[in-house]
Amino acid sequence: MKAVVKYALGEGNVELRDISVPSPTKGQVLIKVESAAICGSDIHILHNNIHIPLNPPVVMGHEFSGTVAENGEGCEKYKIGERVVSEVGFDLCGICEECFYGFPNLCKYRKSGGYWYNGAFTNFMLVPEKNIHPMPGGLSFDEAALIEPLACAVHGVLEQGDLKSGENVLISGPGAIGLLSLQCAKSAGGYVIVAGLKEDADRLETARKLGADKVLFSDSENFYNEIHEITSLRGGVDVFYECSGSAGGVATGLKSLKKRGKYTQIGLMGKTIPIDIDLVTSKELIVNGSQSQRRNSWDTSLKLIEMGLINLKPLITDIFPLSEWKKGFELFESKKSIKVILRPET
Repeated sequence: MKAVVKYALGEGNVELRDISVPSPTKGQVLIKVESAAICGSDIHILHNNIHIPLNPPVVMGHEFSGTVAENGEGCEKYKIGERVVSEVGFDLCGICEECFYGFPNLCKYRKSGGYWYNGAFTNFMLVPEKNIHPMPGGLSFDEAALIEPLACAVHGVLEQGDLKSGENVLISGPGAIGLLSLQCAKSAGGYVIVAGLKEDADRLETARKLGADKVLFSDSENFYNEIHEITSLRGGVDVFYECSGSAGGVATGLKSLKKRGKYTQIGLMGKTIPIDIDLVTSKELIVNGSQSQRRNSWDTSLKLIEMGLINLKPLITDIFPLSEWKKGFELFESKKSIKVILRPET
């Protein structure tokens, strides 16, 4: 079968290769991949600027949906042909402080599918049974492939961001994570402003259709005046989610937040950036990071979908066969798309 493989560390070093179909061992399930989405992390893997441990040669891809093809020893929970999705943290130590206190996403020894173990940019992949969730009814395989990034947004917005109903929220970056974060923030009762560059006009229009109360161009000379008009006497927004993974997004958030406002970094930079740290001290800002997701994040994501509070379909802008992975990566990196789907070929 064909697979998109990161075959060595360093810039690039990704190609389409022939690999064998794996067989599940004890505790593993073989998943027939139906749909896999390109993540910003995959672009960072391509350029070798990601802090998550990599173990090349490894099949990339960790946002996916599929059907159960074969159960390994002791796996009886899911029937052959059942439609499923999966968490990506395949190997955890279970004994470090982070695991013990319920933050396995921060496990020092965490190894993930698509990074350390073979991932979803292929026809079949092995998944620990404990990681699997049934697909919500009514979703297409393409939509279900976005549940993993939704869980990341849930973790950042609802678990790390400490958002309260009625608060003014600013989200920087109308990409997939930004648009998922928008919907999470709306589900919690936030008044949500989504900011992007003028070149993001189409994606900002998608944000508007998905329920944004206001969309703004952060590169407009009137941007901060508009923020202060919206927030009135508060002097800035209550909560900021940085989803663009850009230095400009960070600067926008620090400047737009009110005193004692809450900042959560969700987007990945892939490099060191300068920040005006004095704004953190002078405003007494509460700053959080957000890494991947937890089991709770998946449970909440599936519930939000069930309640009809999340719309995944508008985020899917392009679909390519796996053989055209380069075109998909280039389109995603150009930011001319929102979410690019790769479908394995038989």
